[in-house]
Amino acid sequence: MHSRNSLSNRQPLGFTLIELLVVIAIIAVLIALLLPAVQSAREAARRAQCTNNMKQIGLALANYESSTGAYAMGYCQRAYWDPTNSSGTAGDSGWGNWSVHAQILPYMEQGPVYQGLNFSIASDDNVDNFTNATVRKTRVSSFLCPSSPLPVGSFYCGATVPGLNAPAPYPGNNYFASVGPCSVPWFSAKPPGIFAIMGPTDSSSIGIRDITDGTSNTIAFGEWKMGDFDSNKLSVQDAINIMQYTTGFGDWGNAGGDAQMPSGGMANFTTFLQTCAGTYTGSIGHGDTNWEYNKSTLGREWCTAQFAHTLGNTLLAPNPAYPNCNMEPWGGDFDAPGLYSMSSYHPGGANSAFADGSVRFIKSSTAMQVIWALGSKAAGDIVSSDQY
Repeated sequence: MHSRNSLSNRQPLGFTLIELLVVIAIIAVLIALLLPAVQSAREAARRAQCTNNMKQIGLALANYESSTGAYAMGYCQRAYWDPTNSSGTAGDSGWGNWSVHAQILPYMEQGPVYQGLNFSIASDDNVDNFTNATVRKTRVSSFLCPSSPLPVGSFYCGATVPGLNAPAPYPGNNYFASVGPCSVPWFSAKPPGIFAIMGPTDSSSIGIRDITDGTSNTIAFGEWKMGDFDSNKLSVQDAINIMQYTTGFGDWGNAGGDAQMPSGGMANFTTFLQTCAGTYTGSIGHGDTNWEYNKSTLGREWCTAQFAHTLGNTLLAPNPAYPNCNMEPWGGDFDAPGLYSMSSYHPGGANSAFADGSVRFIKSSTAMQVIWALGSKAAGDIVSSDQY
């Protein structure tokens, strides 16, 4: 009887409902506390990989200069330019020029990709005529920031590419070669960056000897966000076509010296920025040709030496409040003056690779004058690291 009473009086094992709710609440609080730390750790790892990517690009450029005696050509005002033998035909848009990125591939352990490119024709003919489509669509991991989404869409406007089962996707590019604080990538504007701009009959080159401000004080590559690839969506990294190149506003953006800063004048530059901002919200809703006004494909590929593809400038600090702008009244691609600033998904700024191969993080709060000085190779200005 005693044994039976003991068994019958024993409490059932387990948790009550209130105890379970308390435990769940504690777990939820711990997750809420830990999740930001985990996300921060992941972003720190992605930022470190992004830094390593830019380090590899910067060192590849330095090795290229050491081997050839000059930095890779940034832009050539010919119909196209073959970096393997300097051939080309006269032209003024630079359409189809080969990018700095394509030229330094052998110095990035990307020899097979480089060998697969047909430099005897314009780079964009590789797209338009489906030449070397397999190579052109190659995603080079060193050109992609892991914090950035991959590009959306594909070459050929949905057409089937010969030799492929589907259209070739955009490979993407998060790192641009800097022309310095200049809105025009043309020979007549003489951009102050480290990459030479070749005229129709010119064979200029730039080497370390020309960087009198010091290689550790001159930006070679900047980081940017790729476009959203949606012309009906407003994103600050889109290239808004302000259609103002011919009419001008204080002649800002013409091929003369006023395309540079600080010589272009702060008043003209401010008007330019305000015009960009004012055109931003109206850049969508243009019928079936939205892409001409809201060009959302910035950074879509690494082959072509054009603004918004592989070339950018240092006119504003990273992640500016102003959108990128394209001054192209004919509504085509990006072969025209414009504003293409540094930006990133990293909080507080963006990475930059300097001409000495080092990589430094540029804060979004950096003054414009400091960005101009860092983008120029021979302006006679030296910037200390605590200024950015």
